[in-house]
Amino acid sequence: MDHNRLHGNDHSGCQSDDGRVALLGFGLYIFTDSIIKLIEAEHPTIQTVALFGQRVWLGWLMIAALIYSVIPPFILGRMKLPLAQELHEKALMTDANINKGDWLSGLAGVLGILGIAYGYWWADSIAAGFISLEIIRDGFSDLKNCIAQLMNRRPTDAEGNMDDPVLGKIQQELERLDWVAKARVRLREDGDVLTGEAFIVPRDENGLLDRLRQASDVANAVDWRLYDVNIVAVRSLE
Repeated sequence: MDHNRLHGNDHSGCQSDDGRVALLGFGLYIFTDSIIKLIEAEHPTIQTVALFGQRVWLGWLMIAALIYSVIPPFILGRMKLPLAQELHEKALMTDANINKGDWLSGLAGVLGILGIAYGYWWADSIAAGFISLEIIRDGFSDLKNCIAQLMNRRPTDAEGNMDDPVLGKIQQELERLDWVAKARVRLREDGDVLTGEAFIVPRDENGLLDRLRQASDVANAVDWRLYDVNIVAVRSLE
């Protein structure tokens, strides 16, 4: 029976790829919209409203609303980042990046309105354009890591920037066994867990079956994310 069905896991780490595409699309939309407004030299106008018997420029109310709206995604995004790294949860990392995009776009709106207040009609488009580049970078990076995971790339950290050190740890633990001459580990990400093979060169073949079971227990105990590491005895790693 297929391992993914047994475990109920079919690359669940990429089930949020719609969020990655949405993040990338959101950044591209903001960037395109800002470029169009700059080319068309669009001069935004903000009216005044009557508030408690006084005429108040609507821009100040918009700034207050935007500042209020960026507080929750800023706090939640910062809280999710360390959890995503600790749990090695890439879907949570993407969610944190979406929160980052939310508060960055809100901040761009504040800067744009302030620019309009001082007569710089282009400030809104420039601020949105620069911040959209950061959103595009996060979205592209998350989507690239998701595709690489589907292609069984070597496991990486939650941000997808560095190789996961768990491979070296497994190899080190296996080579500590007195009957193992050399070991080499090959893993892949299967959603939130890691599966793969460990190839070992035994010093001798006495009691090999029991030794392979011992090696399997040692390998799978290295990290909680390891679901199924198969031990394969070979004569040489070349």
